[in-house]
Amino acid sequence: MKCNQLIRLAKDWYIRVDQETMAPARMMEFIDRHVKNCPTCQAEVELHAEIEKIREYVLPESKIPKAVRERQRKPTPEISPEEHNEVTSDNKTDPA
Repeated sequence: MKCNQLIRLAKDWYIRVDQETMAPARMMEFIDRHVKNCPTCQAEVELHAEIEKIREYVLPESKIPKAVRERQRKPTPEISPEEHNEVTSDNKTDPA
């Protein structure tokens, strides 16, 4: 980040989040609002990526926008009903 004002504000806001006097979502809203109105921030190409890293660090999973969560999720393999039955039957012991 090249904007000293944003750096100072973000540190101050993060301290408030850490002290639980500010909600993490509110902090991110303030950062977005600052960037929207700051010519220094708007001129910085890499700032968006840095802000997303902060967002991932600060916001709990449930508060991250759905579109961002979808991109982060990796597909998990699904077990078909037949495979599930095979796995559970293999784990059972025969009492005989």
